[in-house]
Amino acid sequence: MEYMGYMAKVDCDDEARVFHGEVFNLRDVVTFEADSIEGLVKALHDSVDAYLEFCAQRGEEPEKPFSG
Repeated sequence: MEYMGYMAKVDCDDEARVFHGEVFNLRDVVTFEADSIEGLVKALHDSVDAYLEFCAQRGEEPEKPFSG
């Protein structure tokens, strides 16, 4: 999955019946979860947006995804 250049990997927890994901290629930790694909997309967007807002509130530049 991708949003605003941030890439995420998603796993499924069959027992809990939930999808969970994490943005990768960052030192910071950005995670999200949902119980449907549609919810997962929204959760990723919300988590990245919250991360960017958190950085702005602290006056810090958000990490850019590593490449290569």
